[in-house]
Amino acid sequence: MSQLVKSGLSYFVNDKCIHGYVDDFDFLNVICFKQLLSKCLGYGIIAGSLLVKVPQVKKLLNNKSGEGINLISVLLDLTAITSHMSYNYVKGYPFSAWGDSTFLAFQTAIIAALVLYYGGKKAVSFLFCIVYALIVYVLHGGFTPINVLMVAQGFNIPILLLGKLSQAWTNYKNSSTGQLSAATVFLLFAGSLARIFTSAQETGDLMIILTFCFSTFANGVIAAQMLYYWNKPAKGRKDKGGKPTTKADGAAKKTRSKKID
Repeated sequence: MSQLVKSGLSYFVNDKCIHGYVDDFDFLNVICFKQLLSKCLGYGIIAGSLLVKVPQVKKLLNNKSGEGINLISVLLDLTAITSHMSYNYVKGYPFSAWGDSTFLAFQTAIIAALVLYYGGKKAVSFLFCIVYALIVYVLHGGFTPINVLMVAQGFNIPILLLGKLSQAWTNYKNSSTGQLSAATVFLLFAGSLARIFTSAQETGDLMIILTFCFSTFANGVIAAQMLYYWNKPAKGRKDKGGKPTTKADGAAKKTRSKKID
């Protein structure tokens, strides 16, 4: 039984901590606790990343619209996620420290493709998917020098800030968060916050830690906007009574008008 427990713990802590937990019953070791907490958070974030942007994808598919979603922001976000994933993979850091990037990149690429598709650029949407797959292959296939990946990782902070804050600016101009999914926004904020700790614990890479600090700030801005604009209609649209209304309200009114005619 103890061997089975040791085998399970090997995915979370080192041999010294396994010995301390199983043989010496030393459950108060701070270093081992940090290791265990970091791994649990890491795997939890990876599990959450499997579905973190699915609400956003589902919302796009259901509404058949990318209204309110800043494509530049999505592409910049995808660039940052992809370079982060590639850098960590080539550096050989534990999968628990960056594995969520794999699933986030895939889902973000789908969002970008859908925004293009529903924006009337169907051919560009399919071409984008092909080009992105080739880029990922080049970055992970040993064709890209580590120095290039390090530079790309270094640019992640301004890319993340520009991407996220451009979406925040779009939200501010529209006085609405449009087709943004609240579940996705809040999960991204929580995930980036937890990643500050796991990155410090598992990689010790200052560049990655700073990236997640700024990512948490930017995600926090959008999360705050989500709460602020929760029940507020888009700016500049008014109904007959002079009250603001959204595109969806306008479309519904047109449909009712046609039925009356």
